Order: sequence, then C-alpha cells, then structure tokens
Amino acid sequence: MRLHHDGPVWVLDLGDDENRLSPPNLTFLESAIARIGVHDGPAALVTVGSGRFYSNGLDVEWIGEHASELDAHLARVQAVLADLLTLGVPTVAAVNGHAFGAGAMLALAHDHRVMRTERGYVCLPEVDLHLSFADGLARLVTAKLSTPTAFAMMTTGRRYDATAARDAGIVDRTAPIEDLLDAAVQVVEPLIGKDRTTTSAIKRSVFRDAYDALTRPSRGPRGAAGPRDLLSP
Repeated sequence: MRLHHDGPVWVLDLGDDENRLSPPNLTFLESAIARIGVHDGPAALVTVGSGRFYSNGLDVEWIGEHASELDAHLARVQAVLADLLTLGVPTVAAVNGHAFGAGAMLALAHDHRVMRTERGYVCLPEVDLHLSFADGLARLVTAKLSTPTAFAMMTTGRRYDATAARDAGIVDRTAPIEDLLDAAVQVVEPLIGKDRTTTSAIKRSVFRDAYDALTRPSRGPRGAAGPRDLLSP
C-alpha cells in the first residue's frame, strides 16, 4: 500500500495483489485515514488498486492460522469501515478490479464509487459460502444501497460487472482503466473544501445505524464454510 497526494487529492494505492484486509493492511488503512483526518487544509481521498483486484476481502490465510482472533479481527475491520464512512473529507473508491466480500464493503464505505469497465466484479458471496453477515457489515450494505439491490447482493451472490453495478446503483460511474483515476478525482474535486467537522457530523447522522453497528462489539459471521473458504472470486 502507498499513500501520496498531489495538492488536495490524496490517493491511497491498495496494491497490486489481492489487497486483502490483513492485519498489516489494516494498520496502513488506519494510519492513512488518521493522517488525512488531521491534515491541515482541503483534502479528498481516492482509493484504488493497481492490479486485478480492488480488494478480495478478508485475509483468509491469516484467519485460518489465527481462528481464535476472528472476532477481534472483524471488529478491527468494522472500525476501519466506520472511520472511512464518517471521514470529514469526500471519498471515492476507484474500483479497478474485483471487489469481493469485505472488499466490496470497503468500496461501499466511501461516499462514491467509480468502476473500471473492462474487468472486475463486485460481489457479496457469503450466501454461497453458507456465511451470515456481521450486523455492522449488513447495516453498511443496507445503508448504502437500495433495499432491492442490497437484498439481491446479499442473498444471491451475484457478480456485478461495471454496467450492472452502475445500473443497480452500486457504483456512480464507470470508466476505462486509463481514465479511472481521473474520473474518480472528478467526482470529489467539486466537494473539496467543505468544513470537515460539519461533513463528518452529517455523515454520522445519515449513517447512524450503520456507524453504531460497526463500532459496537459483535461476533463475526458464522456458517458452514471454513475460514480458508471465505470470500474468493
């Protein structure tokens, strides 16, 4: 992962592998969000991957080796999503490739989403893995999407390409890969400079149920699938 900025637009490159939400990646996300939050001056955040994946969700290999830490790990994932959800600057996910499971939820925690046209799916595959949703994650999905779309994503495991995701309201815009980052910047540029405290307060009010659930201690998803079978396209 790498965080850099050109003027007020901060770009968080998630990496060129599967960009799973591993403990080291969560540490970087926590640090990046905190750094932008205290940055003095106008700012906006764009997140993007640089390979086949935006994010393939939870780090199933790590979970398989640390199963007793699953609940604590999920709580940390949810806290990062809550911080991103209510960050006081405009945020946009430039979805460059596959966004599965918690990776899709990472994109949904942003204010806006722009998705690559040529490659990649957005998907919540939990139903096909016989997994339930932690309450905070479920409320994030239902807060960001229309009820029919949230229900369809959560109960069918459908893989949405860019056109289908745009038509369903999962993403705001689509763009070819060579224009993806520029398109994402165009979404947030007009919003740069809004008062951060006010913006964060409004977000927390609008998404209060999701924020409260994400920051409330809860157990992770349970089901028949083992941890190594989680969230893979």
